[in-house]
Amino acid sequence: MKANSREEEKKKEARLEKGAGMFTKYTLILALYLACFASLHSLLAGTWIKRRAQRAFGGRAMRWYRLFFTIVAVVTAIPLLYLLYLFPGEVLYVVPSPWRWLMVAGQVAAALAFSKTFMETGPLQFLGIRPGNSEGEGADELIVQGVYCRVRHPLFLFALIFLWLTPVMTENLLVLYLLATVYFHLGSIHEERMLAEKFGEAYRDYQRWVPRIVPRLRCRYPETKFEAAGDR
Repeated sequence: MKANSREEEKKKEARLEKGAGMFTKYTLILALYLACFASLHSLLAGTWIKRRAQRAFGGRAMRWYRLFFTIVAVVTAIPLLYLLYLFPGEVLYVVPSPWRWLMVAGQVAAALAFSKTFMETGPLQFLGIRPGNSEGEGADELIVQGVYCRVRHPLFLFALIFLWLTPVMTENLLVLYLLATVYFHLGSIHEERMLAEKFGEAYRDYQRWVPRIVPRLRCRYPETKFEAAGDR
């Protein structure tokens, strides 16, 4: 009996070690893929690659660069989501009722706010379905209105609220959410460098008055339309 018990314990330990090894491997794959996805996304969004593409393909083709960028982002995101579906990892916590439903309600509110803000930004131009300018960018003006007078990156804000209100958290979800949070922050810095270069002092003044991610309760910045510095 004792021998059988010891054998069973050894088999159980072996299974646990095997499971831990698989978790570590797939978590690393997930993290590396997300890092590659973020690097490619940032590279394609950068001014340097856009200028190289403009010299190679010409201004007419660059009007559809935003659509190309969107297609690449969607296609490369699919394997990431599939990996997470296959290997969610061990469950870390499940929020009990009624707090679970409060979190779900918060996710619904964040999704609705995200959708409303996205529609206000001009979804056709944002996705590249409506062609941009000859430099592969969107419009040559930036309009500050609605929630943008309270926070500079409301889409990132609502996306983060939706993610972190997930009532069931697994190990790989946690890794994904942590990396996504870092990526949103670094992406906002990268985006704002390009906007400051394009819109000049007007955008830097906007940065001084409006917070990046954590919103102000009151709108202290007037509705404004920025024009590209070269267009004035």
